[in-house]
Amino acid sequence: MEAVADDEAGSRDHVGSLERGLAVMEILARHPEGMTLTEMAEEAGLTRAGARRFLLTLVATGYATQSGRLFSLSPRLLTVARTWLGGASLWTFAAPIMREVAEKFDEACNAAVLSGEDVVYVARIPGRRILSVALDVGTRLPAYCTSMGRVLLSGLSADDLKTFLAQATIERRTPKTITGRAALGKAIDKARAEGFAVVDEELELGLRSIAVPIVDRAGRTVAAINVSTQSARFSVEAMERDILPVLRQAKQRVEEFFFV
Repeated sequence: MEAVADDEAGSRDHVGSLERGLAVMEILARHPEGMTLTEMAEEAGLTRAGARRFLLTLVATGYATQSGRLFSLSPRLLTVARTWLGGASLWTFAAPIMREVAEKFDEACNAAVLSGEDVVYVARIPGRRILSVALDVGTRLPAYCTSMGRVLLSGLSADDLKTFLAQATIERRTPKTITGRAALGKAIDKARAEGFAVVDEELELGLRSIAVPIVDRAGRTVAAINVSTQSARFSVEAMERDILPVLRQAKQRVEEFFFV
């Protein structure tokens, strides 16, 4: 009896007219050239009178426009979408894309932004394998010896990069860490030219990572995403061959969703 009662309560709470109205909006979205009343009735499975009521309501509320016989969505819907997107973190919506990358390789996928001489993690999808470096959202790591740091530094202007190379604190974290400022500058230039960076055990022995930049509509590097792994799991060549194409697809999806 309780299950029946719950079903009845759910059906009472379900607003069928709203559901049909939203369906009409989705159909209009698929036809930016506009639709006639008859076309909408046929595609939505409504009577002409029902389709007319929904379309005229959308016009009256500013969500659609009417030009002669054609009905189209109005820019007001974009305003609503922008308000919604503006109230949430980009990385909330990028997380599913990053999760796909992490699950494909059973490795961590991370995102970071540049903050002074460091990168700051803004999103992280952990891998199944445990790394000795403790990482979480808010973690700061030196930019000069991390893959995300290298691609973020490659997005700096020539003057800002020159200042960074002159003033940054650079320490040897492992025998493989690049500490020479000229050599570091060349590594950053290489990341800019190639559109990605691999850092091979420079932060910690046994840790290898590959990163790509996230670029906005103005061409500015605003963030980076990477895959980090144990060096025994993937060689540098395997990372460039297998992981890089997937990372680049993820980068494109994030950029298209937010910046195109």
